[in-house]
Amino acid sequence: MNYQQLNEILDIFKDIPDAGRRDKAVQIMLQTASESITLERLQSITSFDDKEQDNEEVFWKFSAKEILSMPKTFRKEFRTEGCTAHVRKRRSGKNNWNYEIRYRRNGYNITVSSNYLDEAKRKFIEKLHYIDKHGTEKENTVPSTMDAFSMYFFENFHKRKVAQSTYRIALNQYKNHVLPHFGDMPIKKITPKKCQELLDKIDASGISRTTDDIFSMLNVIFKAAVKHAIIEHNPMDMVFHKKHEREHGTALTKDEERKLLDSMKGTPYELMFAVALYTGMRPNEYKTAKIEGEFIVANNSKRKNGKAELKKIPITPMLRPYIDKNKQFEFARLETLRDKIKSILPSHKLYDLRTTFYTRCTECGIADVAIKKFVGHALGGLADTYTDLSDEYLLKEGQKLVY
Repeated sequence: MNYQQLNEILDIFKDIPDAGRRDKAVQIMLQTASESITLERLQSITSFDDKEQDNEEVFWKFSAKEILSMPKTFRKEFRTEGCTAHVRKRRSGKNNWNYEIRYRRNGYNITVSSNYLDEAKRKFIEKLHYIDKHGTEKENTVPSTMDAFSMYFFENFHKRKVAQSTYRIALNQYKNHVLPHFGDMPIKKITPKKCQELLDKIDASGISRTTDDIFSMLNVIFKAAVKHAIIEHNPMDMVFHKKHEREHGTALTKDEERKLLDSMKGTPYELMFAVALYTGMRPNEYKTAKIEGEFIVANNSKRKNGKAELKKIPITPMLRPYIDKNKQFEFARLETLRDKIKSILPSHKLYDLRTTFYTRCTECGIADVAIKKFVGHALGGLADTYTDLSDEYLLKEGQKLVY
């Protein structure tokens, strides 16, 4: 009997004027129906709201009898953890419904449907038995252990959003700190206490910046695990961490600039340090730099919305004499450049050349919007969307860098 037929019978009952006769007719119908309908089928009709909504959603808890019919692998989860399955009721045709059961936990992605709830539940339990028997048949699954899921996250998500150098740094930090601590534990067994222990251990070693990086890394990994329904809550939400204040670069004095460049005079390093000093590039951008007309063009290592982009820095009057001597250049390894600057200016680091460029541009009156374009910073707000500075404007501003 479908819903249309049932509704027709109910309409007949409404037309019976005598209440006694009407009750007798209902009793006869229920007695007849009991011979062809199960209690579960009756529950499937009455489980949802009586309002005629086109779509309804609930979280269904299985009965003890239903759980007992599941494979042992799943019984504990559904029994002791009070696990639920997501049931969606959708209209199918004018007078019929479709019940879809979805289960998204521990890497599983199981969906079954039927016109009757008890039938959908039966199919769902059959699917559990199939998965239990064929362990490799998980549908649309992702890894559910820490190391395997982290690698999945790095390769499929993180790698697409950051520069290659940033990706390598994060991967090395993971292998050096996170992997030895968690190994390949099931993610659902990782507690806030276990995470706190890792951060405290790194912090105690004195590498505060790494602590900040690992905190952020674990946070996004566990957030991804929540979105993949491997865990319900992010353990990092219960971890205490106060972000350390990062040291800002220190600009070289003009005397220190001259000392650095004079020390490199007549060597290949002279041009390298001149380009670094008068373009403000980040050290990890050096190897991508090349001359194109009146500009030094390089990859901007800070990606915008995960997309790679180029930045153009004008060849300023301060840089021109060095470029005119040699139209091509190739940077040495960063470790070598760091050692060189440390030997000449012990109180400075390579990144300070970028700070120096920003400082001198400001002192020379270059427009802030132009400086941000030179160094690869976001303009902020709507300016990022609607500002497209011309080469002529950038060259004009670049000519102001004279001191």
